[in-house]
Amino acid sequence: MLRRFVESRNGLGLLFMLPAAAFLLCFLTYPLGLGVWLGFTDTTIGRPGIFIGLENYAWLLDDPVFWLAVFNTVLYTAIASVLKFGLGLWLALILNERLPFKTFFRAIVLLPWVVPTVLSALAFWWIYDSQFSIISHVLMGWGWIDAPINFLGDPGAARASVIAANVWRGIPFVAISLLAGLQTIPQSLNEAAVLDGATPWQRFTKITLPLLTPIIAVVMTFSVLFTFTDFQLIYVLTRGGPVNATHLMATLSFQRAIPGGQLGEGAAIAVAMIPFLLAAILFSFFGLQRRKWQQGGQD
Repeated sequence: MLRRFVESRNGLGLLFMLPAAAFLLCFLTYPLGLGVWLGFTDTTIGRPGIFIGLENYAWLLDDPVFWLAVFNTVLYTAIASVLKFGLGLWLALILNERLPFKTFFRAIVLLPWVVPTVLSALAFWWIYDSQFSIISHVLMGWGWIDAPINFLGDPGAARASVIAANVWRGIPFVAISLLAGLQTIPQSLNEAAVLDGATPWQRFTKITLPLLTPIIAVVMTFSVLFTFTDFQLIYVLTRGGPVNATHLMATLSFQRAIPGGQLGEGAAIAVAMIPFLLAAILFSFFGLQRRKWQQGGQD
């Protein structure tokens, strides 16, 4: 019976899936389960801790820094995702046209995405330097400002600066993904629309955008997930400062757990991110089940 199961189609499929399942169990399921468990304990570095139930979460409800991190995370994710989508779609439309050296430009566009995040963050850290910023130097040379801009020392400027860095890094992913979707749209549809007298805007809103809807849903879901869980960029640039103005839930979780030594508290903050991430995933999942999304707006 065992031999028959192994030789069957389903049995062979399960055997092939076992290595991947073991990998996921070891490196995803176990850390996630451990993190959830730690959130219910008072574990610190060097001390196992005991089960305390929901005390960590009750304490977070009264923690103003935690709520500031939640606000920063939602604001950071919303603004950065909208900008990445708008600029990425615009760039994808340009790269989809008949341009000289089109392949070269497509490869260049990917560079911000493939460069390690820490290196990108260090480059922006130099660009935003309070004394030697190239942006401040140029603006002062043009006479637009009288003194260097404190990009990372002012709360408002720091928020805008880290969002700009995230947008620069994330645009290539959105642009290339949407470009792949544009390549699947039959050219005959646009040609027929041109013969019918449709304007470029009408062709974009009635043909291109509806047919891109499934791709947009998937791409933006990943974009939101990547942005919401961003850690390296913020940690290298500001470490959550000034005065917690750029702390995201991910960076605050790390700060409380590792430098602060409160593993249980840090785990609770990390677990608090799960509902937000699930909401983004479920929105995309259920949206893609609709025929209207699957068929480019056709019910």
